[in-house]
This record gives sequence, structure tokens and C-alpha cells, in this order.
Amino acid sequence: MSKDKSKKSIDMLYGSNLGAKSFMGLPRCKNLKKLDADVAIIGAPCASPYKSVGPYCKTAPAAIRQAMASYAGAIDHMDFDLGGPLLGDGSTRVVDCGDLKYDVKDAKANRKRIRRAIKRIVKKGAVPIVMGGDDSIPIPVFQALKGRGPFTILQIDAHIDWRDESEGERLGLSSTMRRASEMPHIKQIIQTGQRAVGSARPGDYRDAVDWGVEFFVARDVHAYGIGPVLDAIPRGADVLISLDVDAFDPSIAPGVLARAPGGLTYMQVSDLIHGVADKARIAGFNIIELVPELDIEGQAAMTSARTVSNVIGALCRQG
Repeated sequence: MSKDKSKKSIDMLYGSNLGAKSFMGLPRCKNLKKLDADVAIIGAPCASPYKSVGPYCKTAPAAIRQAMASYAGAIDHMDFDLGGPLLGDGSTRVVDCGDLKYDVKDAKANRKRIRRAIKRIVKKGAVPIVMGGDDSIPIPVFQALKGRGPFTILQIDAHIDWRDESEGERLGLSSTMRRASEMPHIKQIIQTGQRAVGSARPGDYRDAVDWGVEFFVARDVHAYGIGPVLDAIPRGADVLISLDVDAFDPSIAPGVLARAPGGLTYMQVSDLIHGVADKARIAGFNIIELVPELDIEGQAAMTSARTVSNVIGALCRQG
């Protein structure tokens, strides 16, 4: 799909102001070398998608920004999900760094751009909020943090992503957590929200358990709440939260490739985010696999955007 046609299709879903330059009107940073902020939002439309699906989430960052565009003038209003304005007391500097370029035919270069951007953001002392983008985005994000940590990963996803390869690709959509497990700076992996059928086979699940992954599947979250998930996170840990939009129930986030009933609620995910911030430190966040062309009246984009708002709010309040 050409850029113009892609923009037109998203414009039809989210309104005529698709050109939202930043999330909720936040200040922009066009040059990461000059970044001066505590939190940096950056869009990563594409990393290593499989040939069978292509760059199917490339318009997601624009759709997430657009979902909150009309609220730019209300950034200092009361947000009842946060207990105050988005930016809290205003002392935390939050900027939007725009979207990274990508080449559909050069996944290696895409991953390099993502790694370089995250390295620069973290080196500048900012916490990265990465708006993807396809499911492979977390791999270069995690790779960029080599030499730091140790980190705990909290993955919120309908799928476990423990394939060693799929369609000949080892750095693709189904492999994010297995690749993360191979990184020395990743100390712990907690995965929640899993349900239904995905690419994982029984052997992939056993490999994850043998590595030490703690699973809290969607059924258990609905039955016992999010408390057990938060209990598994060490107090004071540096936590990387990786959220796949299909973790949400499709009733509130239909714009994904693999819809399945029984997903998490917006409040469950929001409470997980704030629970991490209260107990530990959110050291990075990524949201992936929003497919705007499959969305219904912008529901998934708004759910995603409100979740990003919760991450920003939590970061502004975690100290």
C-alpha cells in the first residue's frame, strides 16, 4: 500500500486530522542528539515482519497519536484514570520524537535504526515509550539495552512468542520472548494475558517454563486478579513492559490480526502498569500489533492511546 493510500485509509477511520504531530500535543524532538527529556515517545512502524503479512502495522503510530489528537487542549485537565493531569505536577519532561524510517525490503536496517534510537534515548537519561509497529519491534528494543540492567520483562500478550523461528525468520513476530531470554541483561520474564491458540507448540511452552518464565494466563487473571502478577515482580526492579494489543479483549481492541475472546480489560492492563510503577521502576515500554485497517470505529487505537497515556502518567509519578 502506498503512503498516500495508507494515510487515506487511516484518515477515514480516525478523522481528517491524521497529521497529529505529537501525542496529545506534547513537545516534539526532531533530533535525538539534542534530546532533553525524562520520557521520550518514538514510533517504530516496522522491524522484521514475515513475508506473509508484510509491514501490517506501519500506520499504528499515526493512529495512536490521532486517537488522542482532540485531547491536546485538555492535557492539563483532570484525568480520572491517573488521579490528576497527565503530566502530574509538570516536573517530568515528556517529548514525542516522531517515527523512525523503515525499509520494507531491509529488516536488518530497520532493526539497526531502532537499536540506535533506543540507545540514544537511554544514554540521554530518558525512558523510551515505543509505539509500534509489528510484533518483532521488542527484539531490537531489548538488544539496545545491552550492558544495562538487569531487567525484568513483563510481557502482556495473547501469545507467548517463544518460537525459535517461523517462516525462516528468527527475529520475527513469534520469537520476541525467546530472543529476549538469550540476552544476558534479561534476568526475569513474566508473561500474562495468554489465551486461545497461537504459533506456540507444546515444546515452545516447555522451553519457556524451563527457562524460568512465570505465566499468568488470561483465565487466571480473570479468576484471581492482577495481584499474583505484581507479586512476581521484585520490588525495586527495572521493568520493561511489552504490550501486544491483542492482549486486550477484542470487544475493546478489535484492530489486531488474531482476535480471541477472553482478553484482558483496559483497567486490568492499566492497573498492571500502575502497579509496576508503584513497586518497581518502568525502565521502558513498547506497544505493538495495532492494525488500524482492521479496527472498528477506532476502538483499538483509542484503547492503545489511553494505555500510552497511563504509561506516561505512571512515569510522571514514579519518581
